[in-house]
Amino acid sequence: MRLIQHKKEAYWFYRYLSIFYDKLVNPLFWTKRMRDEALELGQLEPGLRVIDVGSGTGFTTEGIVHHVPAAQVTCIDQSPHQMSRAKKKAALQGCTFQLGDAENIPFGTDEFDRYVSAGSIEYWPNPQRGINEAYRVVKPGGIALMIGPLEPENAIARFMANTWMLFPREEEYLHWFREAGFQDIRVRYVKPHWVTGRGEYGIAISGVKPKAGLSPAAARTPVEVEETAEKMTAGRWLQLAGRVLIGSLAGFVFIPAALFGYLRRAFSSQEDVPEEYRERLNGYQIAALAVIAVVIGLVIYGLS
Repeated sequence: MRLIQHKKEAYWFYRYLSIFYDKLVNPLFWTKRMRDEALELGQLEPGLRVIDVGSGTGFTTEGIVHHVPAAQVTCIDQSPHQMSRAKKKAALQGCTFQLGDAENIPFGTDEFDRYVSAGSIEYWPNPQRGINEAYRVVKPGGIALMIGPLEPENAIARFMANTWMLFPREEEYLHWFREAGFQDIRVRYVKPHWVTGRGEYGIAISGVKPKAGLSPAAARTPVEVEETAEKMTAGRWLQLAGRVLIGSLAGFVFIPAALFGYLRRAFSSQEDVPEEYRERLNGYQIAALAVIAVVIGLVIYGLS
C-alpha cells in the first residue's frame, strides 16, 4: 500500500494540505478546463440527483452545479477540513454535505442518478470496493463517472508517484468498472496544459448501471477491517507520522516541475485558450517559486 493510500494517513495529509489546496494544488494538477472536459462524460443536466464522492474543497462540485442545481447535489468526504472549505463557497450553499467513506457510502441503494468522484481513488485502500459502491448508489440507467491519475510512463516519476499514492493503469480502471457490472464504458483523457511528452496524464471513465441492486462484484470483493477501528498504539502513531511525512515529500516533489511548466505558459498570450481557462500565476504559486529559487540558490552556493 502506498504511503498515503490509507484512510488515517490521507486524513492527516489533507488536514494541512487543505489550507492551500485550492490556490496551489488545483491550478497545477486539476484545472477548470480538465474538470469541465471530464464532467462531459457524466451527462449532467437539471433534474438529476448527483453524489460527489471525495468532494474535498468542492472544486469539482463547482463544475457539477454549473449543470445541476446545488440543492440536488450531495457531497461526501472523509476530511472535515476539506469539507469546511467547500461549505464556504457561494455556489455550493444549497448542497448537502455528509462526512463519509467512499468505500462505504452512507446512502441507500439505487438512490442517485449520477455518481461523480474526482481525485479520490488515489487514496482508496480497496478501489474495487469503492467502485462497487459507486454501482450500488446509482439508479438503474444512471451513470458513474470516475476521474483519476494514470501511472506515469517516466520511470522516476512513476517511482515517486507510486511511493506517494495510488496511480492506476488504464487497464485497472477498466477492469474495476467491468467487474463492478457497469456497461457502455467510455473513456476520455485529461491533462493540464504544462504536461508534455509521451503517455497520458489523467483519465475520466464512465459507465452505465444496467439493473437495480448491488454490484455483482460485491459478494466476491474482500471486506477489510475498518481502519477507523484500528488501535492507535505509540508505534502506530510513529508509523503514521513517518508515512505522512515521507508520502507528503514524495508528492510535493511534483510541485516544482509543475510550477516551471506552468510558468512557461502563464506568461504567453494564450490566445488559443478561452478566457475562462487562461492560466495565470497566483500569489501562492509565486511564493512557492520564490522559495524553490532560494533553495536552489542555497544548494548551488553550498556546493561552490
